[in-house]
Order: sequence, then C-alpha cells, then structure tokens
Amino acid sequence: MEINIKTLQVTAVESAVSVDANSTPPVSEQVSVDTLQQVTLIEMVGDVDASTAPLVQQQVLPLAQPGAKILLDMSQVPYMSSAGLRMLLSLYRQVAAKNGQLVLVGLVEQIKDTMSITGFLDFFTTRDTLDSGLETLNVQLQVLPT
Repeated sequence: MEINIKTLQVTAVESAVSVDANSTPPVSEQVSVDTLQQVTLIEMVGDVDASTAPLVQQQVLPLAQPGAKILLDMSQVPYMSSAGLRMLLSLYRQVAAKNGQLVLVGLVEQIKDTMSITGFLDFFTTRDTLDSGLETLNVQLQVLPT
C-alpha cells in the first residue's frame, strides 16, 4: 500500500446574483468571489485490507482538521476489505464532526458495489474524476508560475 498526500492550492468558487428590480427591465448581475484555500489530495495505491488499513488510518485520520477539504483518490485501489470500509467510515465521521468535506474519487466498480450493498455509499460523496471532485468542493485548481 502506497499513500501520497498532497496539498493543492485552490480558489473557492462562490457566486452571488444580485437583481435590481427597480430598473426596466430588471438587471441581473453575477458576482464571483475568489478565495485562496487548500485541498488535501490523498492518493492511495494498492489493496486496503486488514494488514494495510491501520497504516492508512494512522496517516489519513490526522488530516481531518476543522474545515478540511479532502479528496481521496481511490482510482488505484483494486480491493478493499471490511477493515478498509471501517477506516473510510472513521475518516468520514472525523471530517463531518469537524465541519469538513470529504469526496471519494475514482472508486472501482467492485468497491462501489460493495459500498452500495452495505449502505456505506450513502455516507459519502463520490465522483469519477479529480476535476469533478474539485467542482464538488466548489474550488478550482490554481496553476502557479514556475
């Protein structure tokens, strides 16, 4: 099991619409507010089972800080045992208790089916790609000059 943890600099995407009802016709104006934020990207590679889940939990749970935005990339996890599911549920509870957001990205069909059958999928926000995961968190990746 390999775990890569990265911090992404992102811009929050917030939109507000104001309407001037006194003008004819009414004018609608869209305002965007950009705020620099951080998203933690956790890339997991390999099986998550009884022997690897404790290691994953030890490295990942401390990242559940107040207001944290976490993308958990599971596109390279072909198998997850019940120990892995317990670790995910523990992470979900930690993040939710601290008013954070957690998005699972790239679940393989077998894991998605298992999570659906056991009811675990109902707890999580899942997306197919990192880009759609970032959209779910209402952020855009910043491209920094080199």
